[in-house]
Amino acid sequence: MRRWNGWGDEATVYPLHDSARRFLAEKVGPGTPPADATLEQIVSAVPPSRLQGRPLISHDAAARVRHAAGQSLPDWIALRSGRLPALPDGVAYPHSGDEVRDLLRLAAHTDAAVIPYGGGTSVVGHINPLRGDRPVLTVDLSRLNALISLNPESRLATFGAGVAGPDLEAALNAKGFTLGHFPQSFELSTLGGWIATRSAGQQALGYGRIERLFAGCRMEAPAGTLVVPSFPASAAGPDLREFVLGSEGRAGIITEATVRISALSEMEVFHAFFFASFEEGVAAARAIVQSGARLSMIRLSTAEETEITLALAGHERLIGLLERFLAVRGVGHHRCMLLLGFTGERSMVDASRRRAFFLARASGGVHVGQVFGKEWLKSRFRTPYLRNTLWESGYAIDTVETATSWDAIHGMVAAVNAALDHALDGEGERVHAFTHLSHLYPYGSSIYTTFLFRIAGDPNVTLARWRRLKAAVSQAIVNNGGTISHQHGVGVDHAPYLAGEKGALGLSTLRALFAQFDPSETMNPGKLLP
Repeated sequence: MRRWNGWGDEATVYPLHDSARRFLAEKVGPGTPPADATLEQIVSAVPPSRLQGRPLISHDAAARVRHAAGQSLPDWIALRSGRLPALPDGVAYPHSGDEVRDLLRLAAHTDAAVIPYGGGTSVVGHINPLRGDRPVLTVDLSRLNALISLNPESRLATFGAGVAGPDLEAALNAKGFTLGHFPQSFELSTLGGWIATRSAGQQALGYGRIERLFAGCRMEAPAGTLVVPSFPASAAGPDLREFVLGSEGRAGIITEATVRISALSEMEVFHAFFFASFEEGVAAARAIVQSGARLSMIRLSTAEETEITLALAGHERLIGLLERFLAVRGVGHHRCMLLLGFTGERSMVDASRRRAFFLARASGGVHVGQVFGKEWLKSRFRTPYLRNTLWESGYAIDTVETATSWDAIHGMVAAVNAALDHALDGEGERVHAFTHLSHLYPYGSSIYTTFLFRIAGDPNVTLARWRRLKAAVSQAIVNNGGTISHQHGVGVDHAPYLAGEKGALGLSTLRALFAQFDPSETMNPGKLLP
């Protein structure tokens, strides 16, 4: 069963080895396990619904709690402490686009706000009801999950927007195809959510981000139905796909989407290199991506992330052998790991591998085979479960991500780390931050930073710590010319920083577009726009 106050399935546990616990205590201090509220305690305090009873809408208190928050750290603090600021008044589970239209008519009649809900994996507040006098209806799209059509000749597939990643891939794999979109939330997140937040999969270097894969859709809005047809290309004015992409539920509810698919690959391999410094690793990664070699993934970890990755692995004997081997090759304590993924036909993989290996070695990289690549592949959707274990051990963990040009990479990484390192100095708490480059482009790269700190005895203190950290690092990103979000969208948490990226005219244009589709501000109010 899905966890109601954490990540993923209740039956899946990510163990924390003793060596990892010692490592964390050394970095930020010993953690104190918190006393979490139970689901029963929270359900017993759920207020009466402000929505009238309707056949499509459930007022069940537990369902309302389970749809009240996503996966951001403030969400976790609220759920674990039992202090949810607001809940939906009802949860609807439509089976069709027509039922979605009926729900929008009901919302208009009752002046209810409507929140589209896919997999509930937002980490920036997309699906959270906000306090206010209006009733809130959450529309859970999990029953709009069918494969509607598949055109193998044109390599297009149409799905209900509520289809989750594993079900989408299973349906395509059975026909010899793949979408190739694998965000870390893949097991829980949905196609509609990927489109609405401009998601980037871990192998986007090969398959493309969701904007490249998204071909067309049907979206139900308060003002009517928008149908975006699927063309290979079009010069017929502005592309309405771009309006749907990243709209975060403000314009309407995506009910079905058409995507561009690929044939299943003949082979897929992941290799690891180690470098003596991050600078050498960046030079190699940039050379590889700019060379045009066809890889599905390049991921470069800083020395700090490499250290914690090896510490959490728990294979002390294997790590000891690795360290001795690397020392002989001149790679010491500041080592950085580069993972390279190759996906496709064998001849193409072999050619790309030779080119990438040459460039990696030219920058000082030491090849260590496929062991670490295989381990990453095995655990890439399991790693988020570590958040549960860390919380229960007294540690909070969150991420921040941006993207910038190659010439600004080192300055941005330094600024992000400095902001996080010192944000809690005033209360004598330490923060451990570590970074990787995980989505690379010929012109620049994303920068993905994870930060960890101790949970306080008072949930309000923990939330205040997070707010200081989030504000400091977000301002550092803006000050250094990075995007406020490379892959997680805007939601609530990033909205205060959007003006610096879009400008006054850009924001007013977005408001006007959303007003065209949603004149009464029914759709997900308070999200995306500051």
